[in-house]
Amino acid sequence: MRIGILGTADIAFRRFLPALQKCEDAVYVGVASRTPEKGAKFRDSFGGKIYPSYDALLLDDSIDAVYVPLPPALHFEWGKKVLQAGKHLLMEKPFTTSLEETETLLSLAEEKGLTVHENYMFLYHSQLQKIKEMIHSGKLGEIRLYRISFGFPKRSEGDFRYNKALGGGALLDCGGYTIRLALELLGESAELKQASLIRPEGYEVDIFGNAVLQNADGLCAQLSFGMDNAYQCQLEVWGSKATLIAPRIFTAGDGMKPGLILRTSAEESKLELESDDQFLHSIESFLLASSRINTSIRLQAEIQEWIKRKG
Repeated sequence: MRIGILGTADIAFRRFLPALQKCEDAVYVGVASRTPEKGAKFRDSFGGKIYPSYDALLLDDSIDAVYVPLPPALHFEWGKKVLQAGKHLLMEKPFTTSLEETETLLSLAEEKGLTVHENYMFLYHSQLQKIKEMIHSGKLGEIRLYRISFGFPKRSEGDFRYNKALGGGALLDCGGYTIRLALELLGESAELKQASLIRPEGYEVDIFGNAVLQNADGLCAQLSFGMDNAYQCQLEVWGSKATLIAPRIFTAGDGMKPGLILRTSAEESKLELESDDQFLHSIESFLLASSRINTSIRLQAEIQEWIKRKG
């Protein structure tokens, strides 16, 4: 799979390309940059071409898939162009900034037989599987509640997260992580029961917020998220027998050994897990899905050709 990148976002340089280089089934082709010096930084570190515009990259027929790490408000416009160009789409979260836009892209991808993938990397870290195993083992007893929180300190001036026009705000950034994890734990029957977003004076976007989701069995997840906060990145699973805490549920990067805390009324123990590369596994999942679609399309074409020959 030959992959190009739209834009020179920091996450593409620090996280995506180092992970992509580990993929045996992917080749980095190049990056589209409107700023030549930023493109040169990518080329000097990872090789590849520098495309003078996003459209120039999309016109390159040698590229099979495109990674889009642009600000959220640009996801729909360029995601649509990626799909219209006949290329698989790996989109940074959030996929778009509205349900209508997401549904449009999903319909377009289905129409063209292309893969789309939203890059919530934490879903592919082995620690989440371990947590699910502990939940289902009964070691925690009956699950009473999930508490999920994600927040970080004030970002630098000019950061897109504070810009409404670019799709900024806590809900679309750190809030999306908490919602996605809640859906993973509660299941598809989860419904919103309460929510609030706070936009302090002087800001044009929401800075922090909270929500409560509940599934068909009555199990709840309490979510808290925000920018300009003390750092927190935690899942708490409260059971009838014990409580499980994962202090780095979203951001256990490659090389970090995440720890879990198991707490009962009598004692507290800690479990150190193996490090894992969640960004790599997210890319691998995207590549696998794209490969399956490509194979399916090829086989369909071969069947149609075979039928024509047989008359």
